[in-house]
Amino acid sequence: MKHIISIHVANTFGAFDRVATMFSAKGFNIHSISIGETEIKDISRMTIVTSGDGQIIDQIVKQLHRLIDTIKVVDLTEHDHLERELALIAVNYKKGQLDEVKNICDIFRGFVVDINNKSVTLEITGPPAKISAALNVLAPFGIKEIARSGTIAIRRGEQVSYPKQEVA
Repeated sequence: MKHIISIHVANTFGAFDRVATMFSAKGFNIHSISIGETEIKDISRMTIVTSGDGQIIDQIVKQLHRLIDTIKVVDLTEHDHLERELALIAVNYKKGQLDEVKNICDIFRGFVVDINNKSVTLEITGPPAKISAALNVLAPFGIKEIARSGTIAIRRGEQVSYPKQEVA
């Protein structure tokens, strides 16, 4: 089963590497990983999409808690949350197909961000299932290239608070 794990880490050199190395060393799979600063500049949020049964996920969470830069670990799968991805999709088109590709883009509430004589690049954001659906509909035109950001997620409602500690 897919799990989305949110990790708050100190925004220090090597924090990302320690998390990625832990996954690799323990043989855990990462489907996607995203990292960026939070509203507190000394803290970054890593969003990792992984999979496994309950025992594997428990082990991942325990191992993440042991890492030196870890501040908080939350398995968002167990909570009401929002998740989004960004995809840039370069699609081929032939004469007379451009309007159809643009209409599909509009249906998915996307934007045309680049166009030339043979292809159009679309920007689509939303839950991963929406991105996958857009790719399925656009596939018959011929997809030249895809760049997906990976999932980012946040808990709905009451937000996760940070412990009262100073981050070095």
